[in-house]
Amino acid sequence: MYKMKTLAAAANLLDVDQATAGRHLNALERQLKTRLFLRTTAGMIPTPFADLLLPQALRLEEAALSMQKMVQDSDLGLAGLIRIATTDTLAQFFVIPAIKALQKQHPDIEVVLLTGAELVNMNRREADIALRTIRPESPLLITRKLMELTVSLYGSAHYWRTHPLPVWGEHFNGHTLLLPLQPTGWSEPEQLSGESIDQGKIGMRCNTLSSLCSATRSGLGITELPDFLAHEYPELQAVRTAYRRRYPVWLVAHPDLYKTARVRAIMDAICVAAAAYPSLVPAPT
Repeated sequence: MYKMKTLAAAANLLDVDQATAGRHLNALERQLKTRLFLRTTAGMIPTPFADLLLPQALRLEEAALSMQKMVQDSDLGLAGLIRIATTDTLAQFFVIPAIKALQKQHPDIEVVLLTGAELVNMNRREADIALRTIRPESPLLITRKLMELTVSLYGSAHYWRTHPLPVWGEHFNGHTLLLPLQPTGWSEPEQLSGESIDQGKIGMRCNTLSSLCSATRSGLGITELPDFLAHEYPELQAVRTAYRRRYPVWLVAHPDLYKTARVRAIMDAICVAAAAYPSLVPAPT
């Protein structure tokens, strides 16, 4: 136990300025309606009532330190719950492989995986980590570019056997088009490969990338897809590859949990899983 004889020395020990320490002491004395210290030329001398309160104050300090240690141990330990939000496709190819690799080493980490096209509110702690193709607007979130998707125009092998290649300037005349139902980070409104779709027939709009991919693989029509999907589904064949474009994938974390061990571990595992795909361009580190 430290015994400081001056308010300045006590403030230095507590890592606050002297005025702040004085305000807290005065406020405590007003609440208790009694004097705790006598100010003398020899320094601060505790009153008998302060001596009476000392054992209880030490127990409160011990309890506070114990709570702090529990929080620190939880943050530093590779255990506990992590909520991850992403799209179904990013979950399938990057998040689930990352979780599998992580839990081999740290089986006490529990994951809640939230998939869908809707963006969760991370400021309200609906998720701890998110993978997104649209950068969040909130400046409160920790955001880093994980990688870049390359995106090309795709149809199935069967579709290209029964349809001519799109001619630039004909705006997809004679083609059936498959489009996302809502904006994504890689799609452009009413365009494919930088060309308007005015003359094409819209066969389907899908609210998930996996549905869009399945429809394309089945031969229903053509659309833009991330190139990494072609590594998994060889029936997908790209055309107009000269118009291939890049779009970022953002790794987002809540600032309160960004430095915790379990969150850092899953983020590192996702980075490793993403690096396994050659058609993805890693973000600069």
